[in-house]
Amino acid sequence: MDILTEILEQEDVLLMEETTDVRELVVYNDDVNTFEHVINALVQVCRHTQEQAEQCTMLIHYKGKCTVKLGTFSELEIMCTAIHDRGISADIV
Repeated sequence: MDILTEILEQEDVLLMEETTDVRELVVYNDDVNTFEHVINALVQVCRHTQEQAEQCTMLIHYKGKCTVKLGTFSELEIMCTAIHDRGISADIV
């Protein structure tokens, strides 16, 4: 096996590892937080557009939960903590 083949195989393995570690940040409905508060949190924490945050908030309200962001655990952990700090229920799944 030549060195180029070995490097390409290592890159393929790394790429597979990165793509299989994709998690979901899920926000749950509650009877406490207002639509405006949840929308603002999604815009500030998850960098959603206003429209995207409004749509997610509607899904949270009517479906009970919504996946608001995809990423690695370490990326989502920071966002999940920031959402918790705003009094909103969320988990990484």
